[in-house]
Amino acid sequence: VTNPVLDIEGNLYTTISGQKGQKLPNSVFRIDEKGNVEPWATDLINPTGLAVNHQGDLFVSSRHEGNIYRISSKNEKVIYAKGMGIATDIVFDQDDNLYVGDRSGTIFKIDKKREIFVFATLEASVSAYHLAFDQSGNLYVTGPTTSSYDNVYKITQNGVVEIFYTGLGRPQGVAFDTEGNLYVAASLKGRRGIIKIDRKGEAQIVIAGSNIIGLAFGYGKAVYVASSSSIYRINL
Repeated sequence: VTNPVLDIEGNLYTTISGQKGQKLPNSVFRIDEKGNVEPWATDLINPTGLAVNHQGDLFVSSRHEGNIYRISSKNEKVIYAKGMGIATDIVFDQDDNLYVGDRSGTIFKIDKKREIFVFATLEASVSAYHLAFDQSGNLYVTGPTTSSYDNVYKITQNGVVEIFYTGLGRPQGVAFDTEGNLYVAASLKGRRGIIKIDRKGEAQIVIAGSNIIGLAFGYGKAVYVASSSSIYRINL
């Protein structure tokens, strides 16, 4: 339902979130560099967003419960925050503050003391918010609406909301490369795939494919692309 994430050892984490309120026996998975899959963090209902902090702990949101869970490298699970609404994507900034996208219209900030603030408000999404930081500390957000011509939002460090790009269909997972280009799982001019938006705001499709949900850059030239049921590794 969103981007996969990599830990510092190169393991990839992803979710199979299920229908609303559905509890699957295994819903979070860890995939090693050889492609071996193992269940990870069981007993989560509708796990949605994934993020890894600087210590290597995995964080998972539950859109059903509105909770954020922290999962250690030993697969030990604790609740990190509650009351996050319909908690979808999550992301850390450079100072390990956690941001949570409540798809009903709020971006929450949870600082390292676990104090919770409303960072910004946006138009509600019909499915999820997807979050990524650029190298300057600005937060970029997508959230599909009922429109076929959606925005990519840029939120400054002071919480000021700006429109960065307009014209994508059902934009979902987002990620930046090392050169500061933004990549979005979306449709552009009727074609679905991974859209690259450069710093000048010019967009082009770089990976084509249907049912693409999100992506994550690996350590090197590889990019991991998530569809609704599979993970692909592509050499860019």
